[in-house]
Amino acid sequence: MRTALTIVGIDLGKNWFHLVGLDGQGATVLRKKLNRRQLAEYAATAARCVVATESCPGSQYWGRVFAEAGHEVRILPAQFVKPYLKSNKNDFNDAQAIAEAGGRASMRCVPLQTTEQLELQALHRVRQRVVTERTAVINQMRALLLEHGIVIPIGRTLLIRRLPAIFAEAEHRLSPRLVGLLHRLRQRWLALDVEIEDTTRDLTAWAEQSDLCQRIATVPGIGPMIATAAVAAVGNGRMFARGRDMAAWLGIVPRQYSTGGKPTLGRISKRGNLYLRQLFIQGAQSSFLYLKRDQSSLGEWLRQVETRRHRQVAVVALANKMVRICWKVLTTEQVYEPYPARIV
Repeated sequence: MRTALTIVGIDLGKNWFHLVGLDGQGATVLRKKLNRRQLAEYAATAARCVVATESCPGSQYWGRVFAEAGHEVRILPAQFVKPYLKSNKNDFNDAQAIAEAGGRASMRCVPLQTTEQLELQALHRVRQRVVTERTAVINQMRALLLEHGIVIPIGRTLLIRRLPAIFAEAEHRLSPRLVGLLHRLRQRWLALDVEIEDTTRDLTAWAEQSDLCQRIATVPGIGPMIATAAVAAVGNGRMFARGRDMAAWLGIVPRQYSTGGKPTLGRISKRGNLYLRQLFIQGAQSSFLYLKRDQSSLGEWLRQVETRRHRQVAVVALANKMVRICWKVLTTEQVYEPYPARIV
């Protein structure tokens, strides 16, 4: 008698995919290697079951393919799959580890994202890459000039102001070849500025058309960049049971190391989405400077925190608070209120 297939673990690749299927007792009943066409056919014809994959490029696409065919899809973070890998690492062993990890009822999974969320995420990733490239170009210009005794102050704005004088001085102290190279680097810098502005404009326009982004933008310290990044990552926020879960997912809660009934809390865990966490902390730094302490309950709370904590600790605490408020705004379909109504 053939044993019923319960869960299939798939080790995703670009052209070849390795499948391992387990029954209800955890025994291996399926072991296949398929190409892209064969995997699409398998998704449409296989008996309905749980399909588990690792979170990686392509996992969202194949997750939608299997979900549309009626399967239950579980996308797992790679760090949660690693403990289930036995013996040597190969594609079939990876697929079996994914299947075993996906069968755990307590396993935390990555939700399927909509095409709009993926497009927003793509815009942010491209913008982040271009910003990093611009920083690299600026640092290279400073390093090349420093080798010839020309010192440039730290900061992009100060460098822009001093560039005409720097180039005028460089023409007398440097060779024409090096001056030409510096001018080409400056032109690359300007081209990157245009790319960043275009991507920022697209994100701002998207934020103006999205109801979720508009609601998040009512929270102090939240602008179009943070709003679109948050919506791209968590959607309507219902993947979290409460606001603290979202803050923990972003790594803005204290790291816990407790034993023997004695709780020990340390620095923030810094887990999860690094890019989104940085944006929230930057928004908190801006809000910390400009938030009126006497015009909202959030301001009153912040005034109490900053009297007993270091400024940077208060900024991170404010970022934590902003994340929780964003979760509340997303899940309840309400805008931020400076003084929320209290239930008597």
